Amino acid sequence: MTEPSGETAPEAAEPAEDLQEGTTGAPAPAPDATEEPGTAEEPRSADEAADVAEAAAEGQTADAAGPAEDEAEDEAEGGAEVGAESEAGGETAGDGEAAGGTEVRAEGEAAGGAEAAADDQAAEAAEPAGAAEVGAEGRTAAEGEADAAAALSEAQAELAAQRELRARIEARKAEKGGPVAAGAKLSGTAADLLAAVRAVEGGAASGSTLYEAPEPAPRRPAPEAAPAVTVRPPAPVRAPAPAPGTTAAVREVLAKGGAPEALAGQVAATLGEGAAAALLDDPWQLLAVPGVRPEQADGFARALLGPACGPDDPRRTVALTVWILDRAALQGHTALEIQAVRAGLAGHAVPDPESAVEEAVAAGAVLVFQEESPEPEEHPEDGEAPEESAPEEPASPVLLGLDRYAMAEESLADALARLARTVTAAEWDGTELERAAGAHGLVLHTGGEASRAEPVALAAAARARGLRTLVAVHAEDGRRALGAAGEDAVTVAALLSGTAGPGRDEEGALALDLLVVLDAPQLDVESAAMLVESLPDGCRLVLSGDPGVLGAPGAGQVFTDVLAARVCPRIASRLPDPGPLGELVSGIGAGELNQVEAPGKEIVIVPVRDAGEAVHRTVQLVADSVPRAIGVPSEQTQVVTVGHGGSAGTRALNTALKQRLNPGPGRFGGYDVGDRVAYAPAPGRTVTGTVLSADAEGLRLRCGDEAVLVPRERVESELRHGWALTAHQAAGTRWPAVVVVLPGDAAGGLSRPWVYTAFGRAERHLSVVHGVDQALPRAVAEGVAPERTTRLRPLLETLLAVPEE
Repeated sequence: MTEPSGETAPEAAEPAEDLQEGTTGAPAPAPDATEEPGTAEEPRSADEAADVAEAAAEGQTADAAGPAEDEAEDEAEGGAEVGAESEAGGETAGDGEAAGGTEVRAEGEAAGGAEAAADDQAAEAAEPAGAAEVGAEGRTAAEGEADAAAALSEAQAELAAQRELRARIEARKAEKGGPVAAGAKLSGTAADLLAAVRAVEGGAASGSTLYEAPEPAPRRPAPEAAPAVTVRPPAPVRAPAPAPGTTAAVREVLAKGGAPEALAGQVAATLGEGAAAALLDDPWQLLAVPGVRPEQADGFARALLGPACGPDDPRRTVALTVWILDRAALQGHTALEIQAVRAGLAGHAVPDPESAVEEAVAAGAVLVFQEESPEPEEHPEDGEAPEESAPEEPASPVLLGLDRYAMAEESLADALARLARTVTAAEWDGTELERAAGAHGLVLHTGGEASRAEPVALAAAARARGLRTLVAVHAEDGRRALGAAGEDAVTVAALLSGTAGPGRDEEGALALDLLVVLDAPQLDVESAAMLVESLPDGCRLVLSGDPGVLGAPGAGQVFTDVLAARVCPRIASRLPDPGPLGELVSGIGAGELNQVEAPGKEIVIVPVRDAGEAVHRTVQLVADSVPRAIGVPSEQTQVVTVGHGGSAGTRALNTALKQRLNPGPGRFGGYDVGDRVAYAPAPGRTVTGTVLSADAEGLRLRCGDEAVLVPRERVESELRHGWALTAHQAAGTRWPAVVVVLPGDAAGGLSRPWVYTAFGRAERHLSVVHGVDQALPRAVAEGVAPERTTRLRPLLETLLAVPEE
């Protein structure tokens, strides 16, 4: 969504006193209250451009964003000066304290209600940034750089492990053969495009295997006596940094084209050793660097090529086509309809979008797909009266996609089908979920927070039967919560990287008989493919989660697609979430904003008139009212808001909260010891922590029970203040108290999944800073987030027979 532009909200009644007792529902005027002067400091104006590095690191998807809105968000500081047409975005923070604001108290009643705004999902890419100035006395800059280069970051280790596993997946798929439904019945333009790909690629280019449907993978021989725990492989080696000569050569080319030399490191890392020559030959390859926009790449190309380049240059149209699909992936799509790609190209002044798409497909830069249409009905036998012909169903749309996501979806579909076919069915006594898991290799389980106990109980029962069992969760907070309940769980990221879990055998398979994955809606297609491909034949997989929450922060909608495909048992929990918060959130999931009795002040509504007052009230709640009236300290209270930008976005709120809770000059790259931060070690993963110290190597954090070093060169791209988060960042984690901020200028972007996710983060207390009037009940009743375009569902339906209802 675009960052909210306005600051005024519909006029509300006199602000309610904070933390009053009452019910929830549509906001209503609160009784008059005695005013007290506010204690929050006025938030500073945000002087940064829209921070694309934050959103790209978070991997968030723009569920509620349209193409035009995505372009408005995409201005970056580092990449905005590329070429002659540089751009820079700016935004201002909130208006500061509202006159006549009252401090929130614990007496009286407050009208209940819940508010939501569409999350700022990043169709933005990381901006080039200079290394953060985080140094320590007594050490030279050269020593600090050498130490930072030697440091092995968690994110890089994980990515290296993922690359190794993907290479194994590709090798495995290359051994398979046979025709597939996807792309097998093309006609017209789609057939021409596919023929062009095959003619140019000759069957050898990247992505050619996607035109051949995978047969079930050969079953691995079952080990006679598999060890309970396999020795973990050594940690993957960090990918080597670009050679100094490569970076220097790229810097010269960038200077020649008028681009900032600060991009040299990113360009060299993205394009490889031949980056300088590649840019001279095709300047639009600069679009492959995160944060660079088409207008900037055009200016760079004109500076290098002069009048020899034009808007219809094939190099430009191919690069733009790939860029459009990359942007769509940040919004959650694994493919786009061909008409949408053509429209995107036309929006960037491509004279002939149809020919441009054909050029990109012929060059092997993108792939074309069309799912198989239903078979025509057989003709009646002789002598039978012909029945009235049914209207023909519309042909499946022609889709364009990138190799990486197409391979991930096909690998995932193949792996899920393999698990479903290779399990040895057994009769297990117990709950409905246990019986289904015993008889099937793939089972889905749905429900709210309370229902998480059911798959955890399944894991314990399977372990008692002698099965090698593991529970995986999305966030570290979920792992700690299960650990307190006696269940030894791991995060999906740690399991994939090899830093936790049973380890892998010589074939790369995990030593498991049952894997239970909680928070399954947060699985993107690439992570899910790597995870399921890692399971051995005969292993059971249970995917559990709440289908009402926001989708995965990366490309794909794995849990939703598998549910819709109806290819395995689906067990719906009947265990309700307890208390007023559970009642409120359950009603939102059903499309109703109910009034809920909250005798213990579990739910409080704080009406505000504008964004400035929203910031002021939020600071009061976190710093004073919630600790005093509810007993939850500030460090256990999380603010959730609509997005990073805008007058009451995360940047404005974090500025105000830092001034109140941990004031300081930001001497370590903008951070001070004691600052609360959000750390994104990899796309789609956000963990909160606290700054402990800084030295020449970087910032040292405490994230839960773990000490983390963020190298100085990665501080700007992977770290941000974390008192306020977006709903996507907060998904998968819960806090004792949550303050949801809903300024009036966010009303147009509200959706039911956003409200459901944001309100569901609270365990004991929820405060809603409310400024959107009746937009909240409308969003809960009607605000369904846009669907993502993916291919997993039809692939699964092709590979697995649909069970009878």
